[in-house]
Amino acid sequence: MILNTGNRTDIPAFYSRWFFNRIREGFVLVRNPYRRESVTRYSLSPDVVDIITFCTKNPEPMLQRLDEISQFRQFWFVTVTPYGKDIEPYVPDKRLVVESVKRLASAVGKKSVGWRYDPVLINERYPAEYHRRAFRRLAQLLCGHADFCVVSFIDLYPKTARNFPSAREVSASEQESLTEYFAKTAGEFGMTLRLCSEDKNLARFGADVSGCMTKTVLENALGIRLAVPGESKPARKSCDCLLGCDIGAYNTCLHGCLYCYANYDRNTVLYNSARHNPDSPFLIGGHCDGDIVRDAVQFSYIDEQPVLF
Repeated sequence: MILNTGNRTDIPAFYSRWFFNRIREGFVLVRNPYRRESVTRYSLSPDVVDIITFCTKNPEPMLQRLDEISQFRQFWFVTVTPYGKDIEPYVPDKRLVVESVKRLASAVGKKSVGWRYDPVLINERYPAEYHRRAFRRLAQLLCGHADFCVVSFIDLYPKTARNFPSAREVSASEQESLTEYFAKTAGEFGMTLRLCSEDKNLARFGADVSGCMTKTVLENALGIRLAVPGESKPARKSCDCLLGCDIGAYNTCLHGCLYCYANYDRNTVLYNSARHNPDSPFLIGGHCDGDIVRDAVQFSYIDEQPVLF
């Protein structure tokens, strides 16, 4: 199976101690965000967990302890964007994040690292030309340390629209122009440009539109073959990535990004993070009366069958 950690929060940045405790204990309990009494218990054995995927804006807190998860295959997305504190108030200095990406790639290999430049938003402070300059500079800095770059354009989810009322959609012409520039620039620095849940027609501008964490991406990155069951496909029709089995929790990421789809508001995040106990099997809180705990159905997806050419 594929164990995800980053669709709901940023575990490496804020909850790494808890994560390593869970690895040591060998299991984790995950509360269903829509039916809170429903709890899933995941085994964290490398016998059934083929890959752990991470999505973070700051891998630094985990870098000194990567040996503790060396028995697991890993795939990392690190988001490095060009925004200031007006958009990403609690994200570390981007120069420090870039250095962390370099150290991460040295530890796990650049094929297991993807750089995310998303979401792309456009306003007076961050016009399209600003993105062209910033993308080129970051691509230059990350050259040789990430296998590809993922770009998406801002989506105005209800939470995003409420917390970021001045945000606007990126127009079709802006998307086309930036996609073409990003694809060309990424290629200059040895990276493929992948789009995340965007118009498939943008492929004509040089982008790969097949998905950013698909079966093929993981197989190529880790040198394995996966036999993934159909029920592991995500619910979003526009997405071909493998996003199930996430051990995070919504309303817990402390970066405070205005465009975030996973947080309701800052007060809710602060309330939840105050209930975090690094020794608990739950990311937030603990057992509650009425909890119904079930063991996840877990098995290896590794396909050991030989390939005949």
